[in-house]
Amino acid sequence: MSGDDLILTQTEGACLTVTINRPQKANSLTPEMLVVLTRIFQDAAQNGQLRAVVITGAGGRVFCAGADLNTLYEETDGPDLWRDMARALHAIPVMTMAAVNGPCMGGGLTLALGCDIRVCVTEARFSYPVLKNNVLPGQYDVDRLQALVGPGRSAAILLGGDTVSAPDAFAWGLVDYMVANDALEETCRTLCATALAASSTHLKTLKAMLGRNER
Repeated sequence: MSGDDLILTQTEGACLTVTINRPQKANSLTPEMLVVLTRIFQDAAQNGQLRAVVITGAGGRVFCAGADLNTLYEETDGPDLWRDMARALHAIPVMTMAAVNGPCMGGGLTLALGCDIRVCVTEARFSYPVLKNNVLPGQYDVDRLQALVGPGRSAAILLGGDTVSAPDAFAWGLVDYMVANDALEETCRTLCATALAASSTHLKTLKAMLGRNER
């Protein structure tokens, strides 16, 4: 399957849903998939009709297991694909939401942290095994994680390799809403409703105001 087959998009009204479609591999991301995600996010940033972008995983069991470990250590003289994807996500000027429908690990957390709002199911869990995998996270991820859960809990996740349950993630502020699996889609629809009905200029101005503290 090509990268385009492994990342699905669906536009309903002013909402774009982006689905990582590799459930047989825990929705892990290959370099080709990162390129496709970057292009989708860049196109979304230029689409004046959109008011919301929702990211989720196919299969109903895993949101995203991060990088495909078979490609994690591939050497390349090209661009930093993870950095480019994250920057493209951050640059989307309308509401972004992660619908975390299962475990969210490594680069999956990059996607979740890059969104304005994170909604997870009770079965979700969160980890960022960068020491175990001998890689470094993006600086934005580190800064965002510390802003959400504090330095000690960030260190537990990044240095201690801690896996965080959905209830703890909600209590810590890593996610904003925790819902039953069958309520995830409706909760996301409800949270998007005001943005979908707003004017583009007003929405983008407010989003920019919210993002000033992250620069």
